Amino acid sequence: MSEYIKWFKEIGIKDVAEVGGKNASLGEMFNHLTPLGVKVPNGFAVTATAYRHYLDANNLWEPLQKLFEDFDPDDIDQLKKVGKTAREMIMKAEVPQDLKEEILKGYEELKREYGEDVSLAVRSSATAEDSPTASFAGQNETYLNIKGDKNLLWAYKMCLASNFTDRSINYKYVHHFDPMKVYLSVVIMKMVRSDLGSSGVMFSIDTETGFRDVVFINAAWGLGENVVQGTIDPDAFYVHKPTFKKGYKAVLKRKRGSKEKMMVFSETLERANLAEQFTKNIPTPIEKRMKFAITDDEILKLADWAMKIEEHYSEVNNRYTPMDMEWAKDGIDGELYMVQARPETVHSQEKITQFEIYRLKEKGKVLLTGNAVGEKIGAGKVKIMYSMAEADKFEEGDVLVAPTTSPDWEPVMKKASAIITETGGRTCHAAIVSRELGKPAVVGAKNATKVLHDNQPVTVSCAEGEIGKIYEGILPYEVEKVDISKLPRPKTKIMMNLGNPELAFSLAKLPVDGIGLARMEFIINNYIKAHPMAIRHPEMLSDTERALIDELAFPFEGDAEDFFIKTLSEGVATIASCVYPKKCIVRMSDFKSNEYANLLGGRHFEPVEDNPMLGFRGAARYTHPSYAEGFELECKAMKRATQEMGFDNIVLMIPFCRRVDEAKRVKKAMVEHGLDNVQIYMMCEIPNNVIQIDEFLQIYDGISIGTNDLTQLTLGVDRDSEIVSFDYDERDEGVKKMVQMAVEGAKRNGKYSGLCGQAPSDYPEFAEFLVKIGIESMSLNPDSVLKIIKDVAEMEQ
Repeated sequence: MSEYIKWFKEIGIKDVAEVGGKNASLGEMFNHLTPLGVKVPNGFAVTATAYRHYLDANNLWEPLQKLFEDFDPDDIDQLKKVGKTAREMIMKAEVPQDLKEEILKGYEELKREYGEDVSLAVRSSATAEDSPTASFAGQNETYLNIKGDKNLLWAYKMCLASNFTDRSINYKYVHHFDPMKVYLSVVIMKMVRSDLGSSGVMFSIDTETGFRDVVFINAAWGLGENVVQGTIDPDAFYVHKPTFKKGYKAVLKRKRGSKEKMMVFSETLERANLAEQFTKNIPTPIEKRMKFAITDDEILKLADWAMKIEEHYSEVNNRYTPMDMEWAKDGIDGELYMVQARPETVHSQEKITQFEIYRLKEKGKVLLTGNAVGEKIGAGKVKIMYSMAEADKFEEGDVLVAPTTSPDWEPVMKKASAIITETGGRTCHAAIVSRELGKPAVVGAKNATKVLHDNQPVTVSCAEGEIGKIYEGILPYEVEKVDISKLPRPKTKIMMNLGNPELAFSLAKLPVDGIGLARMEFIINNYIKAHPMAIRHPEMLSDTERALIDELAFPFEGDAEDFFIKTLSEGVATIASCVYPKKCIVRMSDFKSNEYANLLGGRHFEPVEDNPMLGFRGAARYTHPSYAEGFELECKAMKRATQEMGFDNIVLMIPFCRRVDEAKRVKKAMVEHGLDNVQIYMMCEIPNNVIQIDEFLQIYDGISIGTNDLTQLTLGVDRDSEIVSFDYDERDEGVKKMVQMAVEGAKRNGKYSGLCGQAPSDYPEFAEFLVKIGIESMSLNPDSVLKIIKDVAEMEQ
């Protein structure tokens, strides 16, 4: 029996004290999740006992301990000096003979299992690692593509020395660990040949918002270190857990990353020098950059594994335990493998009932955008840094700007009001540490060090969705703190309006009764960008327009219709996911002709109208020969969202339906397009909808009153005209009478009635009127929801 190594089959999650977090978790997965189909490469742990033996044999305890006497981790010069001296002590020492023999014997066994040419991954595994409140993400070193006895022993020593990197020492002090009592175990495992495939990280929770109902996956070509370290912009995918578990296997949301470079193996020589000898970065070929790094089937397999891993660890820990995982696809055998799993350490610690909403009070000029990390806002003077050698110039409250921010920089990151980097994705180590520190960060902000300059005042906002924005100047902002558990719940349903899928997960915590209005237009305008008829009739387009659509469709194997259907269905499903299984009312497209014309290729298919507001819009388009094929694409997307993706909480809604015959034609077309099992509401926004409410409700399942158009058409006021804006008022008795007649008509027909618009939040008396007439729901913009919940509950008392 080995004294200093333990194989994965011999260890599990309870062995952290002896083998560290990485090894314990690999052993746990190897033993308990392999039977469930989760693949884990074999390997062994060189134990913490071996680490202590190494220090004993080389008489290092006392000299290392002396380094930390009167040590101030905030003194960066002292931190650098102590770290460098400690690492040199470790590297100058020798691996004891008995330990060396056991390590090399283990290597021989891996060769027998995987072949003489097997390549190894050698990774640090600290005994304090992956505790509930500290991930130790990126604090210690990893060496890939290690072959040969000499290189293996060198990599082992380098891992031990990494217990005393500057960042690791500082991290230990921040999280109240004694650096002499955190022992280093080392992982030695079969290397997955992801240099010829792809790799990445995934979380069983949304990393920015803590939304529990999704698995989040990052992917890139080549070895995973670029994704982990945040030096590239990877692909991003989400899978919705509740619908997946019901048997609906579909990607919820996807975003193609630029994947600028990929890490591959370099020639392995029998020498011990720098890690860069064993791996290298090369530019990613343009075809690979344009494609997703994994297929939908692989995304779904990884998501399945993530859910199984989360369920297992939650059971073992006897509490909800979201997980942070690393995976790799072997380019030789084509198989996926799990190579790491650790508890997520930020959102798992949050109290779900506590809700903080950051809001800018005013907005300014946007200087830069990137990927938002967190949901907070920070402001201060810019300090551009290229290395820790410049740390002396950084002051408390500055905004850190750097090409890339690794966890090495944590002493500076602690002082920052916000962090901006030119590279990185939301799952890089720097992003993880930013979250642990509670700092807003914008990563992947291209050319930040060139656009911004030292001492420039900026505001960094991560409170506006997935896109983080850097504004010019110090802008005022507010933070609203709400304990949701103490909010009353009114009988009248309070729903929210939402068009931007990027905001969906961050708003999932709001105690709403569903989505009362999800607008398709935002998704079409911002993600699809092309006119639906241009997708159907590329022959009508210019060469430039065709090329732009082909570029959009490239990741979807060049199929423009598939691109449209998946992008629209996934955008809508993302919005529906944040309230699932509560109702999500999705309005079919309601662009006006002038707005449609602005879409890519739109000018070929749209008329020029003097008054688009009253022209070719809404239901009139859907069965008209000039748009019927576009409507068919919309319907196919909604069929995919409701039937293939499993979002049975989606209700569709028809806007601006002028006449009963028109309502019948549209309903017939929707049934023909496969939407016969979906509830369909009508937007009640034309006086004729109210006058003939009984006839319309013979066709549709409910109404949602649109006060904007109903007020405009009842009072004959152009709502876009400033000159007559004084006459535009939802509180007018005529408008209120129309609303009351609509609600009474819905009740009379046993159908749903709701209202979507800002009038209830702008005018408390209007909200009181709606409660009095017995409307089922009112839907408002998210920033009004909490106030209206309180107000309506009081009105009902």
